[in-house]
Amino acid sequence: MDWYTGNTTYDTVLAIGFGFAAFVLIGGMFAQSPYGRFAITKVGFNLNPKLGWWLMEIPATVVFALFYLTGPDRFEPVPLILAAIWLLHYGNRGWFFPLSIRQVPGKRGSFNVSVLAAGMFVTTLHGYLNGAFFSHDYKNQYGTAWLTDPRFLIGLAIYLAGFALLVSSESIVRNLRDKDDPGATEYRIPFGGGFRFVSSPAYLGELIAWAGFALLTWSLAGVVIFLITAGNLVPRAFATHRWYREKFADYPAERKALIPGVI
Repeated sequence: MDWYTGNTTYDTVLAIGFGFAAFVLIGGMFAQSPYGRFAITKVGFNLNPKLGWWLMEIPATVVFALFYLTGPDRFEPVPLILAAIWLLHYGNRGWFFPLSIRQVPGKRGSFNVSVLAAGMFVTTLHGYLNGAFFSHDYKNQYGTAWLTDPRFLIGLAIYLAGFALLVSSESIVRNLRDKDDPGATEYRIPFGGGFRFVSSPAYLGELIAWAGFALLTWSLAGVVIFLITAGNLVPRAFATHRWYREKFADYPAERKALIPGVI
């Protein structure tokens, strides 16, 4: 099957997406994105993490909706189901997650504008590629028969498993900080759930979810976001694992960085 759709604008943006994915995959080998525990607060302009995360993720919802609604198949069953899966993911990532962040009172803003700019580029790209692809059905593959196709069914099962791991892992980390006394301890060792096996189960869940998404949509747009996510999160998972081991002398020795029992 040809990689291109025949729509010049879409195919150009898709090619840009793969180019950026290559940049992220290579760049991730040398440095971590400056947010979270790797934030750089002394350089550049920094935002409140709640605001930074929300601004970074909002294009994935807004841009997706704008381009999805331009498609002739926007009210067809399969595109609607794919859009629902999209909104499930970004309802959590773009709205619930930012608003549920528990910050240390008085802590300086730690969400660097460089992260915001790069993130907004990715979520805008991501929103366009998927919103347009679903409702225009450029490959003529999203008839109702797609809902019983093994690629969709297996991909959906993988996606939901990854999403569940992602959400549960983020909940564990969020609840390490007492909402009534968020400044008591900034970092603690998380336990339970996926943390029984790896240091970054949320990253693993995100990777599993996007791999499942690429399969259930059977689209190169899904491959692009999986590659970008991997380029960002895989090196970050190893850096996080080292950080935990260096910071906590009693850190569980049996935990791996990203893949249970392997690495």
